Parts: sequence; C-alpha cells; structure tokens
Amino acid sequence: MTSLGSGSLEYDRYCAEIAEQLGQLRATLAGADLSATVPTCPEWTLGYLARHIGGAVRWAERLVATRATGDIPEEDVPGIRGPEGDDPAALDAWLAETAELALKTLSGVSAETSVWSWAEPQNAGFWARRMTHEVAVHRADAAIAAGVAYEVAPDVAADAIDEWLEIVRFVQRTEPGDSAGELRGAGRSIHLHATDAPAGLDAEWVIEFREDGFVWRRGHEKASVALRGPLTEVLLAFYRRRSLDGGAVEVLGERGLLEFWLERASFG
Repeated sequence: MTSLGSGSLEYDRYCAEIAEQLGQLRATLAGADLSATVPTCPEWTLGYLARHIGGAVRWAERLVATRATGDIPEEDVPGIRGPEGDDPAALDAWLAETAELALKTLSGVSAETSVWSWAEPQNAGFWARRMTHEVAVHRADAAIAAGVAYEVAPDVAADAIDEWLEIVRFVQRTEPGDSAGELRGAGRSIHLHATDAPAGLDAEWVIEFREDGFVWRRGHEKASVALRGPLTEVLLAFYRRRSLDGGAVEVLGERGLLEFWLERASFG
C-alpha cells in the first residue's frame, strides 16, 4: 500500500490542532446564515458543511477508539450526523463535543497505535494529521461562505500543502483512471513560493513532472511556472479555494501548466 508520510508536525500537535481548528470553525459559524451556499462547495450549505466536518472527525475518532482493522460504516458512528434541525446552538454544542471527544481519544494513544486507514501509515498518526487538514481546509470554505477572514498557522499551512501533494501522488499511483494520472510529462515543473514564511520554515515547493508521474520536494528552484504569495493564500489557491486572479497571489511563467495541475489534482 502506498504511503502518505507521517507529516512534519509532532503527533501531540496534530491532536491539539484538530480541537483548535474546530474551535475556530465554531467562531466562524457564530452568527452566520447556516442556509447560505458555500461558494467553494456549491452543492452544500454552510450548515451541511459544518456537519460534514464534524462527521468526518467523529468517524476518524471512532476508528481510533475501536482500533479498527477495517472501515467503519457511517451508521455505526455515534452522533455522526449531528443534531436534528437547524438550531445554531445545538450545532455549536455538537462541534464542541466533537472536538473534546477527538482530543481525548487521540491524545490517549500514540501515533504508532495500529488503526485501519485507506493508505499507509495505518495508525493513529495518519488520522490525526488527516483530520487536522480536513478541518483546516474546510474551515476556509466556511470562512469564505461567511465572509470572514481566514488564517492558519504557518507550519500547519505548509504541512497541508505537503499532505495535498502526497494525496494527489497517492491517487495517481492507485487510481489509473483518475485525472491525476495526466500529471506527467518530463521537462515541466511548478514552484510554490510563500513570501511571508517565518524564519526556519521552508515554505517553498518544487513539483517536477516525469514520464511516469510527478515527484515533489521542498526547495527553491527555477520552474516552468511559479505561484507566489503569502503562505495562506498559496495554500488556498493550490487547494482551489481562491482564484488565481483574486490579487492575493502572483503567477509567473507558464500559467497554463499551473491551471493544468489545478484542473487535474484530485482526491480520488
């Protein structure tokens, strides 16, 4: 089974970050219209998005809590769909409970605790990292829908880009029919360059296309096209949450190659 890597943050940080991200999501939702359409997920309302996020965390928590050796159906996860009705207070309380439950369960085991997952490593560490970025990126969707500012810690943002690259590569290698399979062809490359990274954080990436797929690494190198801007904005553009034309990022070089990537990079 293909590995996604263990991430650049410590396990305890991932555990705490899930709760932190859920807390920030609750703040984003405070006073917002839960029936509003989410522009970046146009088939969802803000209320549905919140339930999707909380449900994903509860599913992952149940996998870890039961030391699952296989997938667990949604119907076997207590409280996965959240409260009935559209009471904002009930939804907020459910998200708070979700954060507390996830933190307690994940903090109660080690990263190496064996747990089923859809890729390597099959352990609790996989789910702590995956849920950190599941909530962090979907929180951006919520912030965009609610019309409020979105910020994320630089090291979390950098690791989210790492994980997205790992996921797209995983899909390319395991799902031959997926559009990610088209991300190949020697002689082309993409450079992501965060312009505001704090000292000590390497927040530049090089994606190199090869005949058999693509590889990536952190680093500063000349490429066919570069995406430059503040780290949070690079993250959002790379995850297709912000337009390349919104004024927050700059594209230098072969824009068509970057668009080619963004159209085909997939989560399966």
